[in-house]
Amino acid sequence: ELSSQKKFDEIKKANQAAAKKLVEDQFSSSSEDDDEDAEVKQGKILAKTFTIYTSQTDGDASELERTRQYMNEAFQSGAMTCLICIASVKRNQAVWSCCGCFCIFHLVCIQKWAKDSLFLVSSPLTDDDFGKKDYPWPCPKCRFEYKRSETPSRYYCYCGKVENPTLDPWLVPHSCGQICEREFKPPCGHKCLLLCHPGPCPPCPKMVTTTCHCKKAKPVPRRCSAKEWSCRLPCGRMLLCGQHTCENPCHAGDCQPCPRVSKQRCICGRQTAERLCASPQWQCDQVCGKPLPCGNHRCEQICHAGPCGDCPRSGKRSCPCEKSKFTLPCTEDVPTCGDSCDKVLECGIHKCSQRCHRGPCEICRQEVEKQCRCGKHTKRMPCHKPYLCETKCTKIRDCQKHQCRRKCCSGNCPPCDQVCGRTLGCRNHKCPSGCHRGSCNPCPETVDVKCNCGKTVIKVPCGRERTIKPPKCKQLCSRPPTCHHPTQEKHYCHFGRCPPCHQSCQKMLMCGHLCPVSCHDEALVKQTGLHQSAGPWEQPSEPAFIQTALPCPPCEVPIPVECLGQHEISPLPCHSANPYSCKRFCGRLLDCQNHTCMKECHHVTKLDSNADEKKAGPECSQCEEECTKPRPSGCPHRCVLPCHPGDCPSCLQMLKIKCHCKLSILYIECLKLTCADLKEKELLISCKNQCPKELPCGHRCKEICHSGSCPLNCSQKVKLRCLCKRLKKEIQCSKIQEGQVSLECDALCKEMKRKASEIKEAEAKAAIEEEKRRQQAELEAFENRLKGRRKNKRKKDEVEVERSSWQKYKNLIMLPMLGVAVVMVAW
Repeated sequence: ELSSQKKFDEIKKANQAAAKKLVEDQFSSSSEDDDEDAEVKQGKILAKTFTIYTSQTDGDASELERTRQYMNEAFQSGAMTCLICIASVKRNQAVWSCCGCFCIFHLVCIQKWAKDSLFLVSSPLTDDDFGKKDYPWPCPKCRFEYKRSETPSRYYCYCGKVENPTLDPWLVPHSCGQICEREFKPPCGHKCLLLCHPGPCPPCPKMVTTTCHCKKAKPVPRRCSAKEWSCRLPCGRMLLCGQHTCENPCHAGDCQPCPRVSKQRCICGRQTAERLCASPQWQCDQVCGKPLPCGNHRCEQICHAGPCGDCPRSGKRSCPCEKSKFTLPCTEDVPTCGDSCDKVLECGIHKCSQRCHRGPCEICRQEVEKQCRCGKHTKRMPCHKPYLCETKCTKIRDCQKHQCRRKCCSGNCPPCDQVCGRTLGCRNHKCPSGCHRGSCNPCPETVDVKCNCGKTVIKVPCGRERTIKPPKCKQLCSRPPTCHHPTQEKHYCHFGRCPPCHQSCQKMLMCGHLCPVSCHDEALVKQTGLHQSAGPWEQPSEPAFIQTALPCPPCEVPIPVECLGQHEISPLPCHSANPYSCKRFCGRLLDCQNHTCMKECHHVTKLDSNADEKKAGPECSQCEEECTKPRPSGCPHRCVLPCHPGDCPSCLQMLKIKCHCKLSILYIECLKLTCADLKEKELLISCKNQCPKELPCGHRCKEICHSGSCPLNCSQKVKLRCLCKRLKKEIQCSKIQEGQVSLECDALCKEMKRKASEIKEAEAKAAIEEEKRRQQAELEAFENRLKGRRKNKRKKDEVEVERSSWQKYKNLIMLPMLGVAVVMVAW
């Protein structure tokens, strides 16, 4: 029993939820209300998309109508239809947009369309280079041609920046939400300012300074999309005839041909005729006839300019086979050379075997073994005759249904020539195209879809009339009202019942006001408790709704009512207009004249009819705080009295403060210090002793204890010496710091300095000479020791060879020079 009761309760709850959902779907806001909400949302998205553009045009959106139409179709359900599969284009489907007509197709459909179009176009009846040529494929709507390489393979947004754009309910469908930045057409150097959008980009809104077509008028600022303008003055440019000027108003491009007529000679100058100035060059129909330089022939050209040239029969001329050349007079014809012709015949394989002859060669009559076009048979026959066998091709054509059946087919079978006849996607017509592979082309027929009153009609592709929504009719609904109002609200033509009346009720209430709420004469009320189920086996009945008039709600007309504390006057509903507390602080000034009452808004009894309304009453609180009035500048002490009205008494306490030099502690009365001016304060804080601070020059400050930095004019006397330290003089310290005084050396100082330098030079020279003598002595001693060793080793009968003067004295010369160089380097 418990389990069955539990199942019954679950089924009952499920049925109640389903019934509630059905009621909400059926009796909630009408479809027009939903459409209004969608239109509001759509308007916000469009305004956001156009914001950057309209900011450049000062809010002018007149140039955006074409783009707005494409964007409105992108939002409306069923408005965008793929012309290939005749199905609606949804937000979450990959699409592709044509750059010519901006029509939107499913990405899969356009890929299949391009593949089928390329196959059909690239397989003609007798085309031997099947698959080699890059044939284009057309757009299904505008027939704009695309290359094979331009076949779409990925899903991009409208501007082409983002691949697989995410679905965002606050963006245009299939948009990335970024700035478009596509080049305007025609290109002007600027880029589109709208957010990523379908359809064409609007005209460029940028302001540029440009002059008129003829450059005579002053430059003026204009929109970049309309920068070409005319000043309406005569153009004045010289025409191509070189005689007249253009009289048309200022225009773009080249001037029109000169409309005037004048007498002009032909090219050869024989005839004169009246002709337009725009075409001065003309030819008459006479042959030139001038004698050529050969003297035997005349020029056969028609009316020409310049010399006639040489005789065409002069110079070296070739025989008909072009193997021999002859130099003959122009009166004689070139003879044949007698050699074989050897020109390639029409077959392109063999050569002409006749002797050199005039005129065309004969057809090729050699017998060759030929293979038929299908390659199954061979036969020996004349070269100029084609060979086609009688074998019929059994291959299946591109429709994948029928055989080729063509005699001697080369394998490149032509498209099927039978009618397709399959039922199209509209389910109303059959395909009239030739038999083909894949899906059929869309049905070209259109069907009218009407609104309820039949005054608004839209044309949709055949087959879409069963699923597309009826058009929105702009005609007003003509049904009579069903409530107490004489006329119903104006709304457009629609299907089904009229929407609820939203006019105000305007019935008279007991308080005297009119009922302002919406009309409630036809409210749907759910009936409850009419039927009790006999048990779990009984099926619950659907909820019953009755249409009845509801009573008017309580009056909500605002009545101004003042709060208890008289702080504000607020509008309260008429049915509850009574004095109230505004929940603020009372705010009335207490007896201390410094604080206000902090109680919540309350009633105050007036003891005196002339009393101030902002003064506290007997119901207000009493002040128990200390005095918090601001003290004089520099006084750190608090007022000793409790919170009181009026000024605080003077402060008589003593302040402990350091003097300016921070060495002494002074005790000063607070009142004197706070009431004194700057000079008096400086005298009060000074300890009257000498300042202990040290000046930058190193001397102590001579001033009495003072504030701020010490003066820099030091009066201390110091000694100043010259550079050689011989002369000295006492000068004031401040003048030395300022660099005003300097002590220069006199002539005696310079003479003493010169003598000292001469003595140093003499001492250096003596040291160098002494070093030279020492090195010479060491060298001589070394040579003497070296000579003694050599003599012992010589033989007795050896004759000593006399040395040259350079060998004797080279060491004496080189060593001093080396020593001098070492000393100079060290110095």
